[in-house]
Amino acid sequence: MSSSIPFAAEANAPKSGDEIDACLQECLEKTIKAYTASGLATTEEIERLRVRFKQKVEADQPADLVEILARLQGTEEERMGIEVARISHGIASVITPSPPLIPFAGKLIAPSAFYEAYTQLHELSKALLSPVIFAEDTDAIGTGGLNPIASLIMSDRILQAVNRRFAIRPFVTAVRLDYESWNFLGRKHYGL
Repeated sequence: MSSSIPFAAEANAPKSGDEIDACLQECLEKTIKAYTASGLATTEEIERLRVRFKQKVEADQPADLVEILARLQGTEEERMGIEVARISHGIASVITPSPPLIPFAGKLIAPSAFYEAYTQLHELSKALLSPVIFAEDTDAIGTGGLNPIASLIMSDRILQAVNRRFAIRPFVTAVRLDYESWNFLGRKHYGL
């Protein structure tokens, strides 16, 4: 766990209808690099993860790579929160910047007006399972998820979208969520 994977915005971020697919692929590849760097998954588990993730994407079902790995490793439902926290922490330990864990995020009010103003971001947040947890106008916006890489990708896309629309750079926060809050927000924001 001595190496750090820098997280930087892609210079040639996709601008078309392929953005969600490109973001999902970016999330998959960066998460696999983090799994490898942290020793969280074996080569066999990574191959199984790729197959499972591809199946979910092709079926148009949102899927989180942290939850998929936990399930592939045989985690029982009653231990899912603990295992997901371990995996999420492992990813966070090898990426820069490392989003902090915010256990109270599920109590925040859903930013309906933000989602209405940015329908493509709402679709992307659902695909990445990284909901917007707060939006104070366009000045301060936060997103979170189980996978810190998904949250960082989502925060970058929020920054780009607001900047394109208003020519301002909002303060965008990316955080990690605990399993229970993440499940609750998935139901609340996307009806999952």
